[in-house]
Amino acid sequence: MVSREIKICNTVGLHARPATFFIQKANSFRSTIWIERDERRVDAKSLLGVLSMGVKKDTVVTLIADGSDEEAAVDSLCNLIENELEK
Repeated sequence: MVSREIKICNTVGLHARPATFFIQKANSFRSTIWIERDERRVDAKSLLGVLSMGVKKDTVVTLIADGSDEEAAVDSLCNLIENELEK
């Protein structure tokens, strides 16, 4: 199991379009992936789950992955959040 904290820096957080990109990337991995905030954990491959977190700009979340490609999954999702989502 791999986990990493990351700060959401894009202007709208993980809402609508950015959440869709995040879920699509998460679904490209075989590992089970969660996003955790304030001790609430949801499936990172579920649009409703991610949207229900209410992740706004400057929120710190923890990405957790467990499976055969867990490290690549967390690295890729962190890269997406840091570099590919609109700032």
